[in-house]
Amino acid sequence: MNDFAGTTTLVRLALRRDRVLLPIWILVFVSMAAGSAKASIDLYPDVASRVSAANTSNSSPALVSLYGRIFDPSSLGELSLFKLTAFGALLVGLLGAMLVVRHTRAEEENGRLELLSAGVLGRYAALTSALIVSAGTVIVLGLLTALSLMGTGLPAAGSFAFGLTWIVAGLAFAGVGALAAQLTEGARTANGITAVVLGVSYILRAAGDSASDGGTAWISWLSPIGWAQQIRAYAGDRWLVALLPLALLGLLIAAAFALLRRRDVGAGLVRPRPGPATGAASLRSPLALAWRLHRGSLSAWGAAFLLLGFVVGNIASNVDGFVTSDGARDMVEKLGGVNGITDAFLSTEMGILGLLASAFGIQAALRLRSEETALRAEPLLATGVTRYQWLASHVLMALLGTGALVLVGGLGSGISSGASLGNMGRQLPRMLAAAAVQLPAIWLVTALVVLLFGLAPKLITAAWALFGAFILLGQFGPLFDLPQALMDISPYAHTPRLPGGDFSATPVVVLAAIATALLLTGATTFRRRDIG
Repeated sequence: MNDFAGTTTLVRLALRRDRVLLPIWILVFVSMAAGSAKASIDLYPDVASRVSAANTSNSSPALVSLYGRIFDPSSLGELSLFKLTAFGALLVGLLGAMLVVRHTRAEEENGRLELLSAGVLGRYAALTSALIVSAGTVIVLGLLTALSLMGTGLPAAGSFAFGLTWIVAGLAFAGVGALAAQLTEGARTANGITAVVLGVSYILRAAGDSASDGGTAWISWLSPIGWAQQIRAYAGDRWLVALLPLALLGLLIAAAFALLRRRDVGAGLVRPRPGPATGAASLRSPLALAWRLHRGSLSAWGAAFLLLGFVVGNIASNVDGFVTSDGARDMVEKLGGVNGITDAFLSTEMGILGLLASAFGIQAALRLRSEETALRAEPLLATGVTRYQWLASHVLMALLGTGALVLVGGLGSGISSGASLGNMGRQLPRMLAAAAVQLPAIWLVTALVVLLFGLAPKLITAAWALFGAFILLGQFGPLFDLPQALMDISPYAHTPRLPGGDFSATPVVVLAAIATALLLTGATTFRRRDIG
């Protein structure tokens, strides 16, 4: 039988399974880029304002390490999208890699690929179809992004170069995901390997870009994200640089296919170590087991939030130099909904931290479904552990974990901004409060996952689609002049804009009440349905 037999069928199956998820994520990325470009056109109306803002950014090591350098200070396109060049490439790379893992290693882990392989299905069909779906997604995403940027009035060549930046990053890390899927027996571990590679790539890029003397700038060229950034959209459009990540993709695909031939279906090249014959005393409760399962990812997310909080706080002292005209200052203040430009920036960044924490909450709550489908929940429930106890243990980790993440981010930004602005005693409690008010909206999104788990477990991944829709409505609705009633669907639209804004307890209490109701409904429906 042909090793690629059944590839087309698996591509159609994957597209059918992701027919809602993929359009939502593509729309999120395209809207994010177009919204940033549209807002910047009004913020920087002339060359002088653009040069001033670009010089301010390039003179801040924190900004350069986080987003990268602006190569052409006079370029409106580059200034509009410099925050989304390297960081956007990171996110698109994550999307490309997770799609490959989802349709290869996750299918093997759940036993579906072995069932399909009993029919007319070649050895390479699953990996090939996953790579086609992932590559097709990032290519469509990049092309639509380029067209949307052209629609805002930016040059066509630079717009397609920016789209290519995202495309090659997504393709390179799709190859990383393909290789990681061959190494381990678990999809979560494969995604973890990919996340580590992404993190190292971003750090290498940051280290090279932030080199003050330029002597270690070559470090950025060790990173696929650095390669994508060096295409320099709107600042020279260096198309040939795209050959580097494409060459890496070819090598990774060749290695993945070679390793695939050497292993059995469902097995990984790195065998997991067997656990002890008897469990430790610390694992004698459902909550202790849930903590054991979540502690690794929570620790990694916590370290990232602390670092991001320090970077955000450090940037706060330089925000005032980004805008030069009174009109631009007024616009920034209106977008942030607070009194000062610095507070507007911190308020916006805390909102972004809230969105990132929501992603962890969704991921942690989805562990309920993965434990159930992997048949690890049923043996526990066959003992004295009740359904409510088992459900509550994972839900509690999701809720407390998201709370810990945003507070750690608020702590880091409070310490860093307080030190930069010289008012630590005032800034630290303000940033902790700004972090705390994000929690009701975050918990509401987590509660939606629990509701889907209890009510319609097969549709639980739709939580990611809802999350993407909330981002579009809450974050980009004002830029596109959407009706207020439509934007109010997003829970993030009701979060008080702190620090600096007016605090109202009503939306916080209402969001918390809705989250509680959703959690109780999810628990009740889970109690009444069958397992599996």
